[in-house]
Amino acid sequence: MGRFNKILIAVDGSAASKNALRQAFKLAFDEKKWITVVAINPPYQGDLELVGIGNLGEVLKGPGEKALAEAVKIADEEKASIKTRLEEGEPFQKIVEVADEERCELIVMGRRGMTGIERTLMGSVTSRVVGYFHGRTLVVPEDAALGWKSILVATDGSKFSEAAVDEAINYAQSYGGTLNIVSAVYTNDEFLATAPDVVERMVDKAKARLEEAKNRAGKEGIAAEVHVREGEPYEVIVGLTKELNADIIIMGSHRKRGLKRIFMGSVTSMVIGHATSPVMVVNR
Repeated sequence: MGRFNKILIAVDGSAASKNALRQAFKLAFDEKKWITVVAINPPYQGDLELVGIGNLGEVLKGPGEKALAEAVKIADEEKASIKTRLEEGEPFQKIVEVADEERCELIVMGRRGMTGIERTLMGSVTSRVVGYFHGRTLVVPEDAALGWKSILVATDGSKFSEAAVDEAINYAQSYGGTLNIVSAVYTNDEFLATAPDVVERMVDKAKARLEEAKNRAGKEGIAAEVHVREGEPYEVIVGLTKELNADIIIMGSHRKRGLKRIFMGSVTSMVIGHATSPVMVVNR
């Protein structure tokens, strides 16, 4: 475990998706393994009679075909083997469908530089893919490089985040990395003033949980450090990533229903929106 045999990369011609493609090639450890690259053309929603273009279907294919042609060129430069698929439909649905059809273990997507509310919403396609795909999604910021030497994994004690810790240990084994395990204890000034004993107990509980995770890593020969910080969880995770110069963040999640699938949970979406390192979400 920890190495990926089947990877799907979604491209749209943007600089972010091209960078994600290049970074994903680092995961193609076996030259005989193929990477699937998909581009999605959204369906045309207008009145065809008003368009006045006879070959509208070919016109609509243009952006996707161009993105795939650029992907092939990058693959040639990187000496990587890929196969391409051009699909039409709702982008997040098609990305997940293709990943399932190809039995991919990982979806890789790029993330553009964002500001303000864009960081919070993080892009509707990306957030929906993370929410719906029953697997792992790697989101790579536009200027980020993928590495595994320093892995940061966030846990809140849930079974989903603990599964992410186990996967992070496996990745550290596979890629020869070290592990930093972080847990954020959410507090604010009012809470600290009115219930300091409760905060102290929460911190102690988090420390015990992380020490147990550290011991699990140690049994597998992985060096691990633990960090319990108070504050807004996403700020703690993003801040510690920068402080430690971590190569990648790993977080656990689970498939949700309805609107929760869109927003995925505020902590996960905020981390992806603000992190300067790639973020892998393990969805169970």
